[in-house]
Amino acid sequence: MEGDCLSCMKYLMFVFNFFIFLGGSCLLGIGIWVLVDPTGFREIVATNPLLVTGAYILLAMGGLLFLLGFLGCCGAVRENKCLLLFFFLFILIIFLAELSAAILAFIFRDHLTREFFTKELTKHYQGNNDTDVFSATWNSVMITFGCCGVNGPEDFKLASVFRMLTLDSEEVPKACCRREPQTRDGVLLSREECLLGRSLFINKQGCYTVILNTFETYVYLAGAFAIGVLAIELFLMIFAMCLFRGIQ
Repeated sequence: MEGDCLSCMKYLMFVFNFFIFLGGSCLLGIGIWVLVDPTGFREIVATNPLLVTGAYILLAMGGLLFLLGFLGCCGAVRENKCLLLFFFLFILIIFLAELSAAILAFIFRDHLTREFFTKELTKHYQGNNDTDVFSATWNSVMITFGCCGVNGPEDFKLASVFRMLTLDSEEVPKACCRREPQTRDGVLLSREECLLGRSLFINKQGCYTVILNTFETYVYLAGAFAIGVLAIELFLMIFAMCLFRGIQ
């Protein structure tokens, strides 16, 4: 009976590790896509050192899970105590790191509100100054998503630094102007009319709404995926330790 239980655990652990292996492959794929995607994300990431770091962390986590899933499968099938112990410790470290990240994300969730982004934009935005990381990132976001400000073009009436640098001669930055096609290399419909605030030549929708609508489905999917990964890792640690203790 005990042998049957160990055999069952071994194969369950193999199946779970296979899913970890697939999860690592997905993270690797997403990390590579973010870094090389030619349709806009690459230029957004490239202008912000924090996003570049995040993309490489995603790659590292994907590679680690990929390797860990492979090692877990080998440890379970070959019933190697050393591999199982190594696997358990690494899963524990990853589990604690992911749990800490989830707790921090929950604590600082208020920093992702519309009001927070509006306050930061009106306080720090410098227009077409590409040497400023904050402004360059916002310009890339507005061009890529075809939006303007957090809530709309009216945000720039309160952007003190932007107003000062343009001497109140521009109602909105060039990044808010409509292009054909809507990419960084797209042709402006009318730069002069746009900068004067003519609504026909401005992207009138706020970026907060556009981005939220774009990624709303993916956020829920990512959350469900994260919960699933944590549950799988918890079961894997239990199975690994039971298998470790059962091997003679």
